Amino acid sequence: MDYKLSEIKPREIIPGYHGRLIHGKNMSLAFWEVEAGAEVPEHAHMHEQIMQVQQGQFEFTVGGNTRIYGPGELVVIPSEVPHSGKALTPCKLMDIFSPVRDEYK
Repeated sequence: MDYKLSEIKPREIIPGYHGRLIHGKNMSLAFWEVEAGAEVPEHAHMHEQIMQVQQGQFEFTVGGNTRIYGPGELVVIPSEVPHSGKALTPCKLMDIFSPVRDEYK
């Protein structure tokens, strides 16, 4: 299946996080446009996650360790590890989840 990112309607999954979501058989891909100051509260899930900052500055806490990530930086979040984040500026992020995030369908 082919997609054109600009033709996928964004969905606001949590306040300030607008995602264009694509799902395969075993993974989900999310392209986020995040408003400055928007926060993801601490949570954990069964999915392994890889997050990349494409634009902006994003403060991310994984397993109790906090760091500020900028463009081109990635972080791997293992399954069931608590994590949270906050956009320090307007951000563009990309997340990959495995297995599929059914709740994002």
